[in-house]
Amino acid sequence: MEGIRIGVDLGGTKIAIAALDRQGNEVYTHRILAPRDDYNATIAAIGDLVRQADQQLGGAASVGIGMPGSISPATGLVQNSNSVWLNGKPLAEDLTANIGRPLRFANDANCFALSEAVDGAGQGARSVFGVILGTGCGGGLVYNGQIIDGPRGCGGEWGHTPLPWAQPDETPGPTCWCGRQGCMELWLSGTGLYRDYLQSGGDAAKAADAEQVVALAAIVQTPTSL
Repeated sequence: MEGIRIGVDLGGTKIAIAALDRQGNEVYTHRILAPRDDYNATIAAIGDLVRQADQQLGGAASVGIGMPGSISPATGLVQNSNSVWLNGKPLAEDLTANIGRPLRFANDANCFALSEAVDGAGQGARSVFGVILGTGCGGGLVYNGQIIDGPRGCGGEWGHTPLPWAQPDETPGPTCWCGRQGCMELWLSGTGLYRDYLQSGGDAAKAADAEQVVALAAIVQTPTSL
């Protein structure tokens, strides 16, 4: 197991796990649906994924977790997560106890931005801003190869800035989980896409989430032969 590293991508819709060897080759992957609105089930699901990976790999590897939001430097609790059932919870403490080894936590957008800055699209650039669009809307800022996360661990987060140049029918905008109205995250995300679908007369029976809305749109736009 020497040199094997496990990464967990904790999202609002899915939880994915991957293991890399010392050369960066992918040696194991698995993906499950995220247990939404259930903190204890989230802890259990991640713990089970890591143990399954350990069994497949033949030992315990180091584990890093990319998460929505971040661990507050002041309280040690989750903050600013669009997976709201995580907010205010001791995720790092509870997962460490469940898995039984030291863990590393970082904001998922920061992980993405740093990866792109090191050996991806931003390689060689002094400043890199990475944007992720999923259940929510996040961002990570890298300068000279270092994440800029700020004193509260929220650097680069732009999802809770207002929608620019809002049209009259977009003002003041829907209420965000953070308590504000019209946050960018409510427009540029899978959540926002699905909300627009329903508000435009979409049928929830035909599409239950943003992924199904995209699939439905592809069917509608596919020309039929005469």
